[in-house]
Amino acid sequence: MRCAVLFIIAISVPVATAFAQAPSAQGQAQVTASTKSDTSPPLTSITPNKPSLAALSFPREHIVKLNPKRRRPAGPAALAPADPTLQSAPGPSVAITPGTNVPGTGDGFTGPQGTFQIGGAPPDPVGAVGETQYVQWVNSSFAIFNKATGKVVYGPALGNTLWRGFKGACETSNDGDPMVQYDKAAKRWVMAQFAVNDPSGFFQCVAVSTTSDATGQYRRFQFKYSDFDDYPKMGVWTDGYYISFNMFQGNTFLGTKVCVYDRDAMLGKVQRKVTQQCFQLSPEVFGLLPSDLDGVTPPPSGAPNYFLTLNNNSLDLWKFQVNWKNSKLTTFGVGTGHAPHVNIPVAPFSDACGGETCILQSDTGTLLDSLGERLMYRLAYRNFNDHEALVVNHSVSTGDGKAAVRWYEIRSPNGTPTVFQQGTFAPDANHRWMGSIAMDKAGNIAVAYSVSGNSMHPALRYAGRTPSDPLHKLGAELTIIDGTGSQAGITRWGDYSALTVDPADDCTMWFTSEHQKDTGKFNWHTQIASFKFDACH
Repeated sequence: MRCAVLFIIAISVPVATAFAQAPSAQGQAQVTASTKSDTSPPLTSITPNKPSLAALSFPREHIVKLNPKRRRPAGPAALAPADPTLQSAPGPSVAITPGTNVPGTGDGFTGPQGTFQIGGAPPDPVGAVGETQYVQWVNSSFAIFNKATGKVVYGPALGNTLWRGFKGACETSNDGDPMVQYDKAAKRWVMAQFAVNDPSGFFQCVAVSTTSDATGQYRRFQFKYSDFDDYPKMGVWTDGYYISFNMFQGNTFLGTKVCVYDRDAMLGKVQRKVTQQCFQLSPEVFGLLPSDLDGVTPPPSGAPNYFLTLNNNSLDLWKFQVNWKNSKLTTFGVGTGHAPHVNIPVAPFSDACGGETCILQSDTGTLLDSLGERLMYRLAYRNFNDHEALVVNHSVSTGDGKAAVRWYEIRSPNGTPTVFQQGTFAPDANHRWMGSIAMDKAGNIAVAYSVSGNSMHPALRYAGRTPSDPLHKLGAELTIIDGTGSQAGITRWGDYSALTVDPADDCTMWFTSEHQKDTGKFNWHTQIASFKFDACH
């Protein structure tokens, strides 16, 4: 038997930043126009598409997941040494007031447009909060909720309902891996999913609302790719909608592709052809996340969008600087004469479950995937005027076979990026994974995630901290919902979750993720919950 003594570091030491050699984007940005675009009628006037029997006869998501494990290439290091940031006990209670807590789309869910039918697993739950509404999208369907009451006002509707009458792959395919964003500055919804089973090619379908009402009209766009644009992740920025894909050609991983869509043209603020600018990276680069703007203060003028990914005991930060007038001046990297990215050393870590499957559940022998080989959505950005901050999380191993949430606050992303604080949250013997992190306007940080163990069903919980709390520490854990069932026969869980900040007060946080009511295969549920730090006003 091997014993390990783990220590908690309670001081903050700026982490040295180094320029590391790694593959970069080659040449100039590739510029392509949207292959199709139009403006839809109001969503309320569109009859939702109905799932076909063929679509329900085989778990659609598993058709995609038959590809080899999508992960970053293995590094040279073996197991990381003891984690100096491990928090093995909960911190003191933080004053947080729960708010809305309602069922989201899942088994038995009903709304004005009927009853939801599960077509596969995992659900890929994602959502965003707007002025008066919350929009949730699981892999095949979305629903729109009244933010004040939690009641469903539209849905459930198949995702491609948004492209009804659009014609082509975006209308006929309903392939999922959805993204939902609320562009806070423009007060517009951004909805997207891929279409990857159409004989004419691979597409990303993007719809941008014409008002702040998610049930209104949408400007719709279709972007084409030469290869399978898997696992899209989107961030809203002042000069574009930035997105990343893990690209595949058949079963061969090609590397991450990063793109930016012309936000001003998609919003109709300027009259020019809607285009995207992209860089294809080498297979050594996997799972980049774009930064996603929170708050009312924009980034400093001319600031690039930041992309982040995991490396061995470090994070790699890239900068995407777009020029819509002259694409030859668009860059993806950290500047002429430097390495393609900034390498930021962090406390040593090992991927949860080795990036594979080890999450225990009660009442079943099925182990769940950790997705520990990638950063989890979102990479949330905030400008406090006196400093800029990014927060992000991923799942790591505590060294005893347990998965835990590792979280970071990174400052000065456009200068010398510094890990201001970091922690590994593992307050008991259960697994914690599939997290999402956000920061409110007062600097309070919350992480929400799934929790499971040998003697418990998967549950949804969160923990938070205020700026006055000791660095590296989260407070006492709070429960959103306790699961009453486990997922049997399928290892894939969630794929991602979403914690977003309410634009109405820039304080209230909204979370959505997966849980189970009954032990079984295709009977998952989701939950939508909000909460607010009392110290945020």
